[in-house]
Amino acid sequence: MAKEPTLSVVVPCFNIETYVPDTVTSLVNNARDDFEFVFVEDRSTKDRTYEALLALTKGLRNSRVIRHERNGGLATARNTGIDAAEGRYLTFLDGDDWLAPGYLADLVDAVQRLDVDFVRTDHVQVTGLERAVHKAPEGRRHIPLDPRGSIFPVDDTTMVDYPYAWAGVYHRRLLDRGLLRFHDGLRTAEDRPWIWGLHRSAESYAVASLRGVFYRRGVTTSLTQIGDVRQLDFFRSFDLVLAELADDPEAAKLRKKALRNYCVVIAHQLLDRGRFERGVASRLRQMAAEALGRMTEDELNEALVGMGEERVHTLRRIRGGLKGVAA
Repeated sequence: MAKEPTLSVVVPCFNIETYVPDTVTSLVNNARDDFEFVFVEDRSTKDRTYEALLALTKGLRNSRVIRHERNGGLATARNTGIDAAEGRYLTFLDGDDWLAPGYLADLVDAVQRLDVDFVRTDHVQVTGLERAVHKAPEGRRHIPLDPRGSIFPVDDTTMVDYPYAWAGVYHRRLLDRGLLRFHDGLRTAEDRPWIWGLHRSAESYAVASLRGVFYRRGVTTSLTQIGDVRQLDFFRSFDLVLAELADDPEAAKLRKKALRNYCVVIAHQLLDRGRFERGVASRLRQMAAEALGRMTEDELNEALVGMGEERVHTLRRIRGGLKGVAA
């Protein structure tokens, strides 16, 4: 490409050789002369993902494959792709997911027409043969919005509870403002501090009713399916969220929302702890107790209101007692 690409698509890949043909084919069906595709092969250990990428991307114009010298995790792989991308807009696609034909053109049309810092979209979750549409929580569509306004209310699902980086497109000016890179080394929940940063500090965004991203669940190599210590990175992710909003003018209000998010995820992991290795499950309980212990009893009581009896009971037991919490 002689001129700056309109769009860069960053595709991190790790141990997903089986799914690469679907992913690349979907990008071939979305390619334009002004689109570029940056694949980051994160030193796969169980298959020939790198070799498959080299072979398959020969048919995808304006594509390149970057290989890490060592595995760095999803956040670091995305950052490598961001650093290499040259487009005016950037979007992401995980290496085991795929796109509907023409989706990227619709995505670019939306962000250009609305003239905002970023656009978020719905997506289709695929589990085996089942497909389910998951909508972005913001109901106002196709109009410019204040990103900060979509963080609240505290006790409802909002846009910071919909963190998927691949469900949207982002203007390069966000990178220039330090808002587009991920925290290096995070192997799970890497998008939590990232989405909070966008909604706290970007100037404008919109939600488009596009459903062209197909998110594959149940992949055996995905960290959501593996019960090892990498899953515990969500503690670091939420601690980063809390640390970064500490100096915010609305810190007290934002902290209430972040603590509720944190408690929801801690409860989810504890209730699903049977999938973890024995030592990791023990570490999960310890780190959960420490995280809950750093919150005041008033903060926790407020965060847990209306969360449901099972989750409240689980968190109360781990922390050692929270009186007066209304499930």
